[in-house]
Amino acid sequence: MTNDKKMLPKRIILMRHGESAGNIDQGAYATTPDHKIPLTEEGRAQAREAGRKMRALISAHSSGGDGACGENWRVYFYVSPYERTRTTLREVGKGFSRRRVIGVREECRIREQDFGNFQVEERMRVVKETRERFGRFFYRFPEGESASDVYDRVSSFLESLWRDVDMNRHQVDPSSELNLVIVSHGLTSRVFLMKWFKWTVEEFERLNNFGNCEFRVMELGASGEYTFGIYHSEEEMLSWGMSQDMIDDQMGRVDGSRETSNDCCPLHLDEYFDLLDETDDELNDTN
Repeated sequence: MTNDKKMLPKRIILMRHGESAGNIDQGAYATTPDHKIPLTEEGRAQAREAGRKMRALISAHSSGGDGACGENWRVYFYVSPYERTRTTLREVGKGFSRRRVIGVREECRIREQDFGNFQVEERMRVVKETRERFGRFFYRFPEGESASDVYDRVSSFLESLWRDVDMNRHQVDPSSELNLVIVSHGLTSRVFLMKWFKWTVEEFERLNNFGNCEFRVMELGASGEYTFGIYHSEEEMLSWGMSQDMIDDQMGRVDGSRETSNDCCPLHLDEYFDLLDETDDELNDTN
């Protein structure tokens, strides 16, 4: 017998990899393919500490009631195939016991933005300066990708993620609390959030990058929507580059107090239709 009730994850946690050799020496990209750039020893230590903090957070915020919480929580990981993300996950995993981890999936669609092949440092400096003038979202690196290209593959990944949830491919027991952890890269994670919360290009370009091994927690609120507002403060979200409107939307998702759903894109209605009459009667009066 199948269970028709969808087992929604309690949390979706986005995490950037630890400090890599490329983070401390841009010249590393000139001789080492991007996907083979390793973590530094500091990056490994960051990942181990992040794993301990993540486990403590999940354990502390798991609550009893309704037969699906308490200590009976589980974690499922998605990880980019790059060396630095895979190593990050290995170190993060040391913070969890085996019985807590349902599984791991290596997922190519959440890899780093492709900046081209071997990256000559001086050339890349000029290219990145050009990107700042052109716009971070639409600028495509020579022989590489734009953030909008990353958006397309992340959108495909999200569709697969929801099919996994719909079909219970994570094989979650109904009495368990599911936490999905996505170990990826800074820009890819920001694009994921842009897609999830239906942020505009301008809102995306406001956002600051994740720090190494920083993780941000989307938790399912009483409204049935995911929000940063349960675990993260307004001050934190402001430091991420979010506007006050974006923060207010997050806080309204906690208890369902916001007046409208972002699915209808009301936040940007006046941006495009600020000259519309309020009613059809007013329109008819001018004809």
